[in-house]
Amino acid sequence: MTSPQRRAADHRPYFFLSYAHTPRYAAGGPDPDMWVERLYRDLCGHVMAMTDLPAGASAGFMDREIRSGEGWSERLGEVLATCRVFVPLFSPRYFASEMCGKEWYAFATRAIYHHARHNRPAEAIVPALWVPVPPEQLPGPAERLQFNHRDFGDRYVTDGLYGLIKLRIFAEEYERAVYELAKRIVAVADTVGISPGRPVDYRAAPSAFGTSGRGPRPLKVTVAAPTRHDLPEGRESDYYGESAQDWNPYHPEAARPLAYVAEDLVRSLNYQATVASFDHDSGPGDAKAPPAQPEILLLDRWALKDDERRVRLAAMDAEHRPWVSVVVPRNPADHQDRAHDAELHRALEQTLPVQTGQGRPAGRAAARGVPSMEAFGQILPQVVEAAAQQYLRHAAVYPPAGGRHTERPRLRGPMAHEHGATQHALPETHASAPDAEDLG
Repeated sequence: MTSPQRRAADHRPYFFLSYAHTPRYAAGGPDPDMWVERLYRDLCGHVMAMTDLPAGASAGFMDREIRSGEGWSERLGEVLATCRVFVPLFSPRYFASEMCGKEWYAFATRAIYHHARHNRPAEAIVPALWVPVPPEQLPGPAERLQFNHRDFGDRYVTDGLYGLIKLRIFAEEYERAVYELAKRIVAVADTVGISPGRPVDYRAAPSAFGTSGRGPRPLKVTVAAPTRHDLPEGRESDYYGESAQDWNPYHPEAARPLAYVAEDLVRSLNYQATVASFDHDSGPGDAKAPPAQPEILLLDRWALKDDERRVRLAAMDAEHRPWVSVVVPRNPADHQDRAHDAELHRALEQTLPVQTGQGRPAGRAAARGVPSMEAFGQILPQVVEAAAQQYLRHAAVYPPAGGRHTERPRLRGPMAHEHGATQHALPETHASAPDAEDLG
């Protein structure tokens, strides 16, 4: 099938309009979201004119398209898994909405999987200003977007689409902004070509915005894996690189090292991640010292064949560090891994009996083996949440300055010295997925 034929046969919605519902200010008052619906209709009209979508195809999607009696969460998950571009309507209410954060996360994971499979970024989020939001109020995932709103006009930047649509004197500025936004949607959709994904369980998805009012939270991703230069005898080198961070257990499905996929996933949960090698990490000098941050340890079972590494991992397991969650990727397509599964599993249980036998079911499942990148993406928010909660329980507590307990003690974060002030406690994530007994 030729490229034009493929495009003509692709009737997926060009965009998903994500917005925060505004409550009615008085009983029987006008529908406050009718202006969002007008924007949606105007965008659809422009997109239809700019593309070759046939009659009857959906140019876009907003939740008012869901018919009565249709499964609400199922329909949202289906469209988020197939739409080409995600268009969040920025406003203070938007970033306070857990529902909007779930929609953002569901689409962001698609982009992360696309990047992982093709080793090519999929920047398919096109934000729009409904009501201007100060930069300091943006959560990490929104703050990191590289987007120039001034391309849509100066009045759009100062008043947002809501201001332009409400005031007739700005009618021309509104038409220009909507036209430019539609052009950007079509250009990104056709250029990026993000792959469809599997529908996310919207009800169980975490929010990409973390806890309202908090900045990105620190989290460490550590990799315990060989490099291609110190592999166990007979182990194939296809899954390894120059450093432990280059380990790619889901090869050939994935073209990108898992550590950086994990970094993207935790950043999409509003964490600030650092990636390190277990071999090069000296660890805390005192096993009883409070943690500096929660940690996710990505473990290759083949790393246990190195005696020194196995001893260090066993010591870590025995030191009771519940703020460290271990995730063990296990690729069913890796024929060597399958052939040595019993031996590798026995070594894992002997080395990490606490991690593999205690804690939440999701944590035990992650330590027993995660069989695919999609399963990795599903379990990671749960193990991140568990590590974050344990960090809160074990981090050092410092009283406020002045010696008088005029407020509740606060936890000192790892960035406190850098900023010259005490940092607030690390907030919990919004992940609400049920614990998984088995990912296989």
